[in-house]
Amino acid sequence: MVSTMREILRQGMSVNLYMFHGGSSFGFMSGALADPSYKALVPSYDYDAPLSEAGEYTPKYHLLRDLLSRYNRGDSLPDMTALHYREAYEPAIMYQHLSLWDALSFTEGPFKSPKPVSMENLPVNNGNGQSYGYTLYETTITSGGLLKSGDNVRDRALVFVDRSYIGLFKRQNLELAVPGGKGRRTLSLLVENCGRVHQGRDLDKQHKGLVGDILLNNIPLRDFTIYSLDMKPGFIDSLYQAPWKSLPETPSFPGFFMGRLFAYGYPSDTFVKLPAWEKGAVFINGINLGRYWSIGPQQALYLPGPFINSGINQVIVFEEQEGDFKVLFEDTPDLGMAAEIQ
Repeated sequence: MVSTMREILRQGMSVNLYMFHGGSSFGFMSGALADPSYKALVPSYDYDAPLSEAGEYTPKYHLLRDLLSRYNRGDSLPDMTALHYREAYEPAIMYQHLSLWDALSFTEGPFKSPKPVSMENLPVNNGNGQSYGYTLYETTITSGGLLKSGDNVRDRALVFVDRSYIGLFKRQNLELAVPGGKGRRTLSLLVENCGRVHQGRDLDKQHKGLVGDILLNNIPLRDFTIYSLDMKPGFIDSLYQAPWKSLPETPSFPGFFMGRLFAYGYPSDTFVKLPAWEKGAVFINGINLGRYWSIGPQQALYLPGPFINSGINQVIVFEEQEGDFKVLFEDTPDLGMAAEIQ
């Protein structure tokens, strides 16, 4: 990059660096790619920029600064700003648990529909639909058999019978066996919008949730109860009134887990790490930091100091499948394996 920049400056041309300063796609705002196949993007927008996601100077920054100083018409560059200290706080130990099923009464709705409805077409948010997060679809079944998504799950769905997990739908996994049982049972699909594609031919195919029929033994399922779980700050705040319980030895999943981060003095930037959790999202004082997923590549979420209060801070983790009930705070990022690109 530096050699290319040097040649551009030597020719007397203007330069625009993308990215010069990395960033974070907080909340559920990270997008996706579709070419050649769908891939969700990580929350970090670091992009190996000269200034990192947390505003750190990188070797690339120093090389560019040295280069630009030679083309500054004899004027010296401004002094470099002093960096803020980063803190490795004590871990937050989760001490309370709230089942997803017990949190449903705090959502807007539920809504009844004879057929599946995509999240964007739900009658929520003053008629504007749901944009991000999860949507839960429930219907009644009277038999087991073969469940087919027909590629109508956008983008990933945990499947439950009577709230017991039976399997996963994703874009490469379109069929699932439903165990047999007696009488009427509740089939639930917790569908996650993993991120919308932001370029290419699939721009007009970005509705999320269930975008068509789900078949059981080749018969379309009907009569759904639908819950919008966009997990906005208002929803997270409302969970203060929910029936939280002391963390049991074997808590149910999906669920919310609550702990505390203690920060003394002036709060500093830190990085949230969940090494023994599977997949979900982290909320600090009601702010959605973003998604985490054990498969990586990103293994730590950037937590800016201004998001932290001096004293006690609330930590809530929404976890889909498993966790060790401890959240770490480290002073270094972890974006996964790096590779040199020529």
